[in-house]
Amino acid sequence: MDKSLFDDLAQSLKESAAIRTGAAAPSRRFEMEQTDVKAVREGIGLSQNEFARLMRVSVKTLQNWEQHRRYPTGPAVALLKIVSAAPEAVLKTLHG
Repeated sequence: MDKSLFDDLAQSLKESAAIRTGAAAPSRRFEMEQTDVKAVREGIGLSQNEFARLMRVSVKTLQNWEQHRRYPTGPAVALLKIVSAAPEAVLKTLHG
């Protein structure tokens, strides 16, 4: 490994340790607002089974999202936003 690359990596690890222990502040922080999956589902009037089928996930996954044990990511988040904004269009398109 190139020495300068190794030095950069070692410095990054030191900075990470300092941030973790509170000795240094992170340079930036991103906080994403979590989608209230249960509210979205109830808003369009579907049961957990129906909504899980619509989202193409298992009922167990949907329950984990609704109970905040896990959170949707990637395409699921995008689809939830679309369902929230235009439920009729989503239902017409996906249940077509």
